[in-house]
Formats: sequence, C-alpha cells, structure tokens
Amino acid sequence: MKAIGYKSPGPIDRADSLQDIDLPRPAATGHDLLVEVAAISVNPVDTKVRRSASPSEGDWKVLGWDAVGRVVEVGPEAKGYSAGDEVYYAGSITRPGANSQFHLVDARIVGRKPKTLSNAEAAALPLTAITAWEMLFDRLNIRHAVPGAANAILIIGGAGGVGSIAIQLVRALTDLTVIATASRPETQDWVRELGAHHVIDHHGDLAAQVEALAIGAPGFVFSTNQSDRHVKGIQALIAPQGRFGLIDDPETLDVLGFKRKAASIHWELMFTRAIFGTPDIAEQGKLLNEVAALIEAGRIRTTLTETLSPINAETLKKAHALIETNTAKGKIVLEGF
Repeated sequence: MKAIGYKSPGPIDRADSLQDIDLPRPAATGHDLLVEVAAISVNPVDTKVRRSASPSEGDWKVLGWDAVGRVVEVGPEAKGYSAGDEVYYAGSITRPGANSQFHLVDARIVGRKPKTLSNAEAAALPLTAITAWEMLFDRLNIRHAVPGAANAILIIGGAGGVGSIAIQLVRALTDLTVIATASRPETQDWVRELGAHHVIDHHGDLAAQVEALAIGAPGFVFSTNQSDRHVKGIQALIAPQGRFGLIDDPETLDVLGFKRKAASIHWELMFTRAIFGTPDIAEQGKLLNEVAALIEAGRIRTTLTETLSPINAETLKKAHALIETNTAKGKIVLEGF
C-alpha cells in the first residue's frame, strides 16, 4: 500500500524529511478496524514528531493523526462497526499514523463520519474536536461555574485548529461569553464568524484588554499556544478559584503566580486514553459521535480552510511547512491517494 514516512527526524526542507513509500497492508485483529483512508488532516503534533522522533531500527515512521475513510475489515473484538461504514478518528500516537492507504485503529476511539460533510470537511475535525471537548468538559469542567467569576472563557489562539472548534463547542453547549485572541484582520474575522463575542490581540496586554471589556474576570482560560509567554497575563486576569488549561509544550512554565488565586491548572493530551488504554477509552468514540450530531444539526461546522491533493510526500511537505509558520487559520486537509 502507498504510504508517506521517514527514516530519520529533521527539518521539513530536508530532501528526505517525508518520502513516498510502499508498505504491507495490515490486517484487523483484536479491537481494531482496518480503514481505507480517503482524507487526512495535518496538526502541529505531526511536525513536532517529524522533527524529533525516530522510528524503530529498520522501520519507517508514518505520521498522521486525523483521518476519514471506509471500514474494510473488522477485528473480532471490535464492536459497533461493519465493513463499508464511513468513519472519522484521530488514532493513537503510539501506533503507525494514518498517512497511508490503509490504517489500523481501535474501534473504541472511532466515530461515525458526519453525514452532511465531505471527506475533507470531516477530516479537519477529530483531533482538534477531541482536544477541545476533553479540555472544556473533562478538565476545565466549564459547565460548573466558578463562584463570583464572570460567566466567560478566554481562548488564546482562537483561530487555530483547536481554538476554532473550541469556540463553537462553547457557544453550542453553554451560555458562556467567549473571548478569543487573534492578531490579524483575517483571523479576527474568522473567530467572530465562529461565534466569539469579543476578540483581543494576543500580541498585546491580555489582562488590560480583558479588563477593558468590563465584563469581569473570566473563570476559565484555555491556552492553545505560547502559554509560557502569556502565563503572567493569565495569572493577572483569571478569577480567584478559576481554572486554567493548556495543551502546548513550554520548556518552562512559572505556575507560582496561580497560588494566590487558588487557580487550578489542567493539561490536556487527547492521546492519553489511547496510550494507557484507560477504562474510559470508549468516551472518545462517544464524543466524536456527539460532535457528528452537532454538525448534522447545523449547530457547529467544519474548521477546514484549505484542501490539498493528492496525498503524497510532496503535498504533505507543503502542509507541514504551512503549519510550521504558526499562522495557519483553521485546518489543512489532504484528500485522495
């Protein structure tokens, strides 16, 4: 089967950073589904792994943690799916990725593809939707108010893939006021279009800008990038007993400033359930089906902004390079081998 991989980690501009390769087609066993991949999305995690992680000796490293496709085989312990079903999912970072014609994935972390979306539109959603959902509802528990705080959430990096779906989930499922950050006219327009009530610039003084809104101190802050740069401002603006969540990987993070406010700190990694095989691993499949229902009801929409084709090394390199500019809006998807 066709696939895209690499032998040694490095920068995207290296000739062998990503290569077109041929691998044996796998077979479904245990809880797995074998999916014929139709479209894939590219996330910052793909670029981080490509720069730093080596494959096992003699193997290829295949990336890709967002996919849409058709089930072609069902393992004996996999439940809920049959050959021919259209699915979408993010997979596990500890297994070969979905940058291949056929891909194995645990059925428990798979959702049914939204019927109203194309393959490319659906491929934009799984990893970011899981990340946003788990942060908002499992980690920050935004349905449970912070006493005395403004009924509001600040989403830092609102125009990125995670921020773009987080804004929509908050608007669709809660009555919280959404403050989103974006720095360019086109990204500010984008987050307003997705439902942000207020837009501020993350290149400016976050605390001063939030105070100027005159709505009070938000009880929740969700930082999607550059958390180390923003942490002092977050400590200043968050309400006492507020909840702060982040998903990026700062080399250091000075959290002492949260102590005086007894603010809690929450990290989210959507791969955790799959990595550790947690007892609630099937919650990811359930939430993807809930997201699909919201899509089909017209309450949220895809965050796809750019589709590239075909799925090959040359096109994937372009997508990785775009992601590494840190200016991408929404999601980039590759469609069709």
